[in-house]
Amino acid sequence: MKRTTYDALVSFLGGASWAFVLTGSWITFQSFIFLGIVPALMFTFLFIFLALFMLVVIDALSHARDRHDETLKQTQLLEEIRDSLRSASPRIDE
Repeated sequence: MKRTTYDALVSFLGGASWAFVLTGSWITFQSFIFLGIVPALMFTFLFIFLALFMLVVIDALSHARDRHDETLKQTQLLEEIRDSLRSASPRIDE
């Protein structure tokens, strides 16, 4: 399968986002531990929620691109079928 630059970029951003979630959650927890365990966990979960939302957005971009590419393929196929039907059917001129 041919990979485009867009696919490689989305794949890289997905991996980088997972790394960001893991390291960012650890840093967030360590940054807020001085307030206590409950606020530190609360801020960490908030960070994880926002970071995972960004992952969903990146995944949605990938799926939208795949859907667009598939629609283009289907449109091309339907146009070929239409053209072949037009050339195969006899025309009656009045």
